[in-house]
Amino acid sequence: MTRPAPSYKGLTRIASLVSLCVALILVCVKVWAWAATGSIALLTSAADGLVDVLASMVTLIGVRYAGRPADKGHRYGHGKAEAVAAFVQALLLGGAGLVLGGESVGRIINPEPLAQLGLGIWVIIGSSLAATGLVLMQTYVVKRTGSTAIAADRAHYITDVAVNIAVLLALIFERYFGWTRSDSIGALLISFYMLWNARGMAADALTQLLDRELSADDRKRVKAAVLSVEGVRGVHDIRTRNGGDRVFVEFHVEVDGSLTVDVGHDIGDAAEMAVSKLFKSADVTAHLEPDGIDDDRLDNILS
Repeated sequence: MTRPAPSYKGLTRIASLVSLCVALILVCVKVWAWAATGSIALLTSAADGLVDVLASMVTLIGVRYAGRPADKGHRYGHGKAEAVAAFVQALLLGGAGLVLGGESVGRIINPEPLAQLGLGIWVIIGSSLAATGLVLMQTYVVKRTGSTAIAADRAHYITDVAVNIAVLLALIFERYFGWTRSDSIGALLISFYMLWNARGMAADALTQLLDRELSADDRKRVKAAVLSVEGVRGVHDIRTRNGGDRVFVEFHVEVDGSLTVDVGHDIGDAAEMAVSKLFKSADVTAHLEPDGIDDDRLDNILS
């Protein structure tokens, strides 16, 4: 059985703290710009930023809790806390999208004049650069750790970059082309995008929370790794799930029934090690059985 790399906790915590600080700064700047311009698109961006702040706080708490070692009450560890954090983020993002979509429709019906559009344009440009830098940093952390919560947080800021671009275009059309409803239409499109992104985030989190099996390719790799071990005659009842900070794999390994317990145990350990090498971090459990035994199998039930 392998353990998460020592850098996992440190990288995820740093990424969470940086996200929170950047989100706090951006939301304050955007609220100030919205108050100065009256732009509903800027309000949408500011609200999205506020969701980012709340989401980053949830992520920070989730990452810290998920980093706790296994204890008597949680013998599988606390890795699913990240998936909970990701699901909460999806709810926050979806709720904001619904509220802002309704406000945008109202502004499309009754457009209002905007002020200081030049200020709004420069604020959005600066926000876009900051969000892009944050996404690059989070992408690096996700590649190193595979963190579900950081991936969900990154999705927020990818949305933020898209939101900023839409707001920028809306303000440019409003200022230079006199399209009075472009601001509201841009905000409505952003709301739809927020809802779509929230749907994807929730689906990814639920995959982990509901113990969905790993992909068919991963299961094939597990089976092949077990069968490659000397002394293994068969494998069945493979069960897998994503625990957030690691994957869990269980299987029944079949060996010659005449072997001693010590030899059979060594074969089981070798099978566990072979599977562990397939993943960055895995908790692997092999159940030893004599080859040819007639018993109830999960594989038969499922088929």
